Amino acid sequence: MLDLLISLLYAGFATMRDVLPIVVILFGFQFLVIRKKIPNLKKIIIGFVYVLLGLTLFLVGLEEALFPLGETMATQLSNPEFLGLGPDKPVLDWSDYYWVYIFAAAIGFSTTIAEPSLIAVAIKAEEISGGKISSVGLRISVAIGVSIGVSLGAFRIVTGTPLPTYIMVGYIVVIIQTFFAAKTIIPLAYDTGGVTTSTVTVPVVAALGLGLASTVPGRSPLLDGFGLIAFASVFPIMSVLAYALLAERFAKRAKVKKDASSGREA
Repeated sequence: MLDLLISLLYAGFATMRDVLPIVVILFGFQFLVIRKKIPNLKKIIIGFVYVLLGLTLFLVGLEEALFPLGETMATQLSNPEFLGLGPDKPVLDWSDYYWVYIFAAAIGFSTTIAEPSLIAVAIKAEEISGGKISSVGLRISVAIGVSIGVSLGAFRIVTGTPLPTYIMVGYIVVIIQTFFAAKTIIPLAYDTGGVTTSTVTVPVVAALGLGLASTVPGRSPLLDGFGLIAFASVFPIMSVLAYALLAERFAKRAKVKKDASSGREA
């Protein structure tokens, strides 16, 4: 209990130190540049208190729960005994780590669905588009992209293949997709690559990569453990652009069927 209180105090002071520059800039511009009193000052102060409390609890939660959870699961799933290493199987192959790939895909999907920043962007996109862009559909397509990306990133750690190759090929695919995608979806698709790498996804994915790199023989946590977040940034762009292309194709097909049926009725 005492350790938890000490962690809360340290995290609280760290949060105050990090938020202080934001407060200085906002109040500085308000008084020195705009030169007007701050409207609803009481609500703003209460809001900053909520921010401090929320960030403090969140940081402690990361250290106490999310990081250990990701590392523990990666360590257990990549344990040689769990993978069947023994006299009958003296050497492990990349295919023996299939539970790691499944877990990486599952955790990538679930954390993305729960990502607050993605929820906010998806709701706003649905509002602005007048319902043409589905909030649920956008979130699911982004989650599928992150799921595939994190699973592929885990495969890269297991096999030890170079990270730049994956990222370069991924962006080449994104560039090709961009030429065929509708102009209205391109900016949103590129933004989804940023909103996925936020408060919920990053800690778990980073812990997964570090835990996996520390248990796979011949891998370095520093050189191989990081890089999963890059996969979580590129692949959502690909999945959203693919979702937009498929949705547009299905919409055209439905329109053709509707026109054909109305022509027969006439």
